[in-house]
Amino acid sequence: MAITAQMVKELREKTGAGMMDCKKALTETNGDMDQAIDYLREKGIAKAAKKADRIAAEGLTAVVTNGNEAVILEVNSETDFVAKNEGFKTLIGELGQFLLANKPATVEEALTATMDNGNTVEAHINSAIAKIGEKLTLRRFVVVTKNDADSFGSYLHMGGRIGVLTVLEGTTDEAAAKDVAMHIAAINPKYVSRDEVSAEETEREREILTQQALNEGKPENIVAKMVEGRLSKYFQDICLLDQPFVKNPDQKVRDFVKSVGGTVKSFVRYEVGEGIEKRQDNFAEEVMSQVKK
Repeated sequence: MAITAQMVKELREKTGAGMMDCKKALTETNGDMDQAIDYLREKGIAKAAKKADRIAAEGLTAVVTNGNEAVILEVNSETDFVAKNEGFKTLIGELGQFLLANKPATVEEALTATMDNGNTVEAHINSAIAKIGEKLTLRRFVVVTKNDADSFGSYLHMGGRIGVLTVLEGTTDEAAAKDVAMHIAAINPKYVSRDEVSAEETEREREILTQQALNEGKPENIVAKMVEGRLSKYFQDICLLDQPFVKNPDQKVRDFVKSVGGTVKSFVRYEVGEGIEKRQDNFAEEVMSQVKK
């Protein structure tokens, strides 16, 4: 039986599943709509689709390394309880290994890629959703490479609520690299050094600090000097190398890294759920809405 676009559209509206999943279901069931719905439910796809409008802002980060390659990723769940689920942790490990081996350019590309089990990454996640019972999403990832003379530093805080992956050039001291990653987890710098701060951001901050000083009634002839001092403090807040090292506040991170013969090439810091607007549901209303169904 020929599967028409209208049939795919109808099945998609009934189940919320993706177009390709709907087309495959109809093909497998020779166009029988009811059997196609059952097919999607059995695969866990329809169940997963019904959860698509929920907000997944909990979860874990993870770092997977293999030689001179590493990946840091964030996978979200709806609740912190599920984030502690062994099945969820297994899923993150599987996704990390796949991303590291295949290096897709984007999350979208990753989701359509085929895993060793013959399923796409998206289908593999949907299978986990069916078992675990919550919306799960691969939110983001970065694959990082280094040379033999460099070192990876990885650190997971609170079991993965915050994950950091950093690269130190010119040293193979992994313990030092991990110490820098721990610092980044704690202090949350935005940049490695002042060189990475755009001229626009620097000028905007200078203007704000100038206006603050004038509003404080400071004489104009000393405002410029005050602003440069405060701007230096601003850089210390946002630039890793300018920050006092958490394990030795008398030493700047720049000096610590130099003491082990290295320089900081890059870092990635993920904090679970950052930037996701969490819906504040009224629990009583939620319970009542379930009762009324």
